[in-house]
Amino acid sequence: MKLYTFPAAPSPRRVHLFLAEKGLDLEQQIIDLRSGEHLVSEHLAGHPQRTVPTLELDDGTLLTESVAICRYLEERQPEPALLGTNPVERARITDADHWIEMHGLLAVMDAFRNHVRGMKDRALPGTRPVAQIPELAKRGLQRYHWFLDDFNQRLDGQAYAAGDRFSVADITALVTVDFAHSAIKIGLPEDAQAINQWYQRVCKRPAILKANSAD
Repeated sequence: MKLYTFPAAPSPRRVHLFLAEKGLDLEQQIIDLRSGEHLVSEHLAGHPQRTVPTLELDDGTLLTESVAICRYLEERQPEPALLGTNPVERARITDADHWIEMHGLLAVMDAFRNHVRGMKDRALPGTRPVAQIPELAKRGLQRYHWFLDDFNQRLDGQAYAAGDRFSVADITALVTVDFAHSAIKIGLPEDAQAINQWYQRVCKRPAILKANSAD
């Protein structure tokens, strides 16, 4: 297997943190998104959108979505379980992970891609030019503030995003929060006790500490 990646970007970082928690070490090739290498790289020629992360399997199959890559790795190495161990837990984790992606990560993406000058004509991932829409940037900011309020409420009374066990949903949430802090300059509200406690708890995990120090 070979992972084509750019660890500083949020979607690849989801996979890198997943790998860290699993204790897995894959062959990697860095694709420089800032220079546009992904748009011309022969390694991504079989992937129409040319996005990373992309996992190339031994038979040449390409997995091009973070969720699919994590699912495949979980099937290959079930422990520690990050996607759940029974039907109810798997459903709860999938529910939380999808909610965080839709209402948190994509909101930050909209705010970032539709505002930053360097993303001109790159408002959506992929090879096709997509114009920025300033109104979507403003809506993204509002949606992210709503997400923080809602996530703080969801965390009240539970240690992690999907319940009492760390899961892939916490990885998605951590990537979202960190990306928002760096990309759109929005940190965690000081008075949001539950989400701040969750953030400190997750950031102190040995695998997360190790992965962050390697970045």
